[in-house]
Amino acid sequence: MRETKNQREFERIPSNFRVRFSCFHTDYTGTVTNISENGMFIKTGKMSFPFASTLEVLVQLKHKIFRVPVEVSRMSKSKDHYDGLGVKLLETPQDYLDLVHTYKMTHQNKTAFSLA
Repeated sequence: MRETKNQREFERIPSNFRVRFSCFHTDYTGTVTNISENGMFIKTGKMSFPFASTLEVLVQLKHKIFRVPVEVSRMSKSKDHYDGLGVKLLETPQDYLDLVHTYKMTHQNKTAFSLA
């Protein structure tokens, strides 16, 4: 399914977990603020690198670390520096899909609880 202005292939789920990535010999950390089956948005500190970059995001869950290869699809800018990036997955590891499923279930439970 193609993305239109207000329609996405997969729903974005609010999230809050830390990740690491490197680009051009610089290490970054960030917080994933939303996640879906085919991408995520990572809020970071000040950064700068090419818009069309591909990189690997390292996700650590308890005692397990897995790599998610991504392509930067957009960067967000605050004042005079870039501080976040939207990424599209190039491959989808099962660990990543399990993580998305966990956040989906948590989000659905919170929504159902707030409506009760």
